[in-house]
Amino acid sequence: MQFLVIARDGTDAEAPARRAAARPAHLENARKMKADGHLIIGGAMLDEAGTMIGSSMLAEYPDRAALDAALAADPYTVQGVWQSFEIRPFRIADL
Repeated sequence: MQFLVIARDGTDAEAPARRAAARPAHLENARKMKADGHLIIGGAMLDEAGTMIGSSMLAEYPDRAALDAALAADPYTVQGVWQSFEIRPFRIADL
């Protein structure tokens, strides 16, 4: 099952520093998710000034519980970068 995930960072003054500290481990985890076939595409969401304020991704997992477990284990969640999620079932168009 495919999912669209929008993960928003905290808005407190320490949020950018938390993101920077967790980023290497997060990218390593994202590469593993991609290699395992779970991450279809993902990247940082930016504000108008180009500052990273969250992440979005298309992911594929057997069900929502498996996706939730993967997101809970991601370094951005563990280290308090991501503060809220919007998750929707998704289907990539066969174009």
